[in-house]
Amino acid sequence: MRPLVAHISLSALAHNLAQVRRFAPGAKVMSVVKANAYGHDLIHAAQGLKDSDGFAVLNLSEAIALREAGILHPLLLLEGVFSPEQLEAVDHYALDIVIHHEAQLDWLANATLQRPIRVFLKLDSGMHRLGFRPQAFLQARQRLAKLPQVSEIVQMTHFANADRVDGISSAMSVVADTMDTEFSLSLANSAAIVQHASTHAGWVRPGIMLYGASPIASQSAASFHLQPVMQLQSALIAVQTLSAGDSVGYGSLFTATQTMRIGIVACGYADGYPRHAPTGTPIAVNGVMTRTLGRVSMDMLAVDLVNVPDAQIGAAVELWGAQVPVDEVAIACSTIGYELLCAVAPRVPKQFHG
Repeated sequence: MRPLVAHISLSALAHNLAQVRRFAPGAKVMSVVKANAYGHDLIHAAQGLKDSDGFAVLNLSEAIALREAGILHPLLLLEGVFSPEQLEAVDHYALDIVIHHEAQLDWLANATLQRPIRVFLKLDSGMHRLGFRPQAFLQARQRLAKLPQVSEIVQMTHFANADRVDGISSAMSVVADTMDTEFSLSLANSAAIVQHASTHAGWVRPGIMLYGASPIASQSAASFHLQPVMQLQSALIAVQTLSAGDSVGYGSLFTATQTMRIGIVACGYADGYPRHAPTGTPIAVNGVMTRTLGRVSMDMLAVDLVNVPDAQIGAAVELWGAQVPVDEVAIACSTIGYELLCAVAPRVPKQFHG
């Protein structure tokens, strides 16, 4: 088999969930496992996060997969339903839903359900993506409170700038003016969990921190005592010696200025590694930090072996994981760890460890 593999640590997931509870000890935890658990495998991630109070997913297919895998936790559809017909599945699988626009409220009001459901009513507190503006939110809450289809209302919002030290003040002002303490709250994402204790009431919704990446660009995951869950690991499949003036890869983006050894790694953009990763992106060979060279190809990339003189074909390579934080790779590529983790391609095999 090709040597590229994504190792997934279920114990690291459990550890990171414990860190969420350390930051927000009084809150229930709705662990976000959308996007195939940020690329970590939905079902296995749910098993690693079994001590969560609930799981948040994007759509019905994810929720149904969890139910069919025997997951009995509360399951929340983060964008709610996309048609009134989907409420039949919501009822059958006992799901919670977000309501963020008037049509969803109308669909629920006209639905016949076997049992009432919990609704997370979404307030637009400044992101202007999903949710009711304050006056419409008040009217929607009042209407929901009268519906026999509703067992509980949880008021929720999503912060646009929780990763900034002063990033929630405007949104929290809207929350304070609009939300009623008679109802439960769900405010905090990962950044708010680690940085804004005032948002921890009711339910928190951790995402990226569960997977061991940092929600705050200026601080490392390790500073929050988070452990990387994914180790993307491969090996050298070739070793070359370049002379001064030799180039490597498409576009000849890297040219050697002196004689040097380079390695070719079995990983490329078809595996989810970013094609735009520049020369100098951190990578480890045989446990030694080094750098990528030139343009990433579909199935391969080149690495500098000047500081790894003993590296030969078969030498272990960590693209990100315990030694190479995914956030550092992301910074080099002008993106975020979320994108890298979610982009790992289906063709990359995963191995799960307790």
